[in-house]
Amino acid sequence: MIVAKQYRCIHSTSCSCSKGHLNENVIFLIFQHLNWNPNLIAAFSCACKWFDDIAKRVLWKEFCKARAPKMMLDLQSNGSHSVDGNWRALGKLLSYCSGCTKGGLLNTIHIPGHFVHRTRFSRTSGKSFLLPQCRTDVLYVCDPCEHLDQGEEGDVGFFRGVFKSFATSKVRKKLIKRGAQFHPSEVCPYCKAKLWNMLQAKMIPQSASCRLGAYEDCIEYYVCLNGHVLGICTLLPLSDSEEVSEE
Repeated sequence: MIVAKQYRCIHSTSCSCSKGHLNENVIFLIFQHLNWNPNLIAAFSCACKWFDDIAKRVLWKEFCKARAPKMMLDLQSNGSHSVDGNWRALGKLLSYCSGCTKGGLLNTIHIPGHFVHRTRFSRTSGKSFLLPQCRTDVLYVCDPCEHLDQGEEGDVGFFRGVFKSFATSKVRKKLIKRGAQFHPSEVCPYCKAKLWNMLQAKMIPQSASCRLGAYEDCIEYYVCLNGHVLGICTLLPLSDSEEVSEE
């Protein structure tokens, strides 16, 4: 890939690398050699405005394509060259569990956000989170990121997902038809867009708990205007037979 040449420098006046900075193609090859490491891309983008720009335009896109190639082809199969929101937001969703803060969006406990080494996103799993009349929509959802022994909360799982073409989805139309309200203060941790509470809208089917291995009445998830999904559930404990099989 040859990175499109930038004819206008976007450095800030105080940027320490405003003279003699690396060619964009060199940066591309370096991160390609590093297998598009999301930790390094995030650190790189914090250095200056120009680094942040190339990370948003190129590096996060290449990371998404390398991490989930079939999923990216599907999300772009309607002819779009981008995804809802932006590549950085999607890259963060693929690689980062947002956790929760006490008194925040998802729970009353504090679990720090963290990078995840590898997460499987499934279109088949996504159907379990949709009402029957909305199952022609395409939703990719990951397996829950488990945080065990959280006191009274028990075993907690966080899950993430993304809709394809959310702006034209049946889920969005139903949310609007039902007059669902946005969260008054919290926004999507991935793209900063407003959030709908699917629990308040009564749009979480029972099949979601089966897919997650969670209690039916202990699932909550949100969908933002760009179609990013984030949720939490209380996981069912392993049975004795399951514990033995794990050993």
